[in-house]
Amino acid sequence: MAKPNYSFEKRQRDLAKKKKKEEKRLKKAEAKAGLKSEENGDAIGDQLQEVQPLPGDSDTTDT
Repeated sequence: MAKPNYSFEKRQRDLAKKKKKEEKRLKKAEAKAGLKSEENGDAIGDQLQEVQPLPGDSDTTDT
């Protein structure tokens, strides 16, 4: 029977922890940046433009 590779499993757990920590840090940074720009009144208008495409626009083009 094969021997378990504990160091590989530990490395995978460590990588998962680092990834989760980085995602959490980025999420906090985005929230903090959004809060600052909302105070200026810029964030709401910019977010709406990004989310809602114009009615005549389409992603596919027929050639």
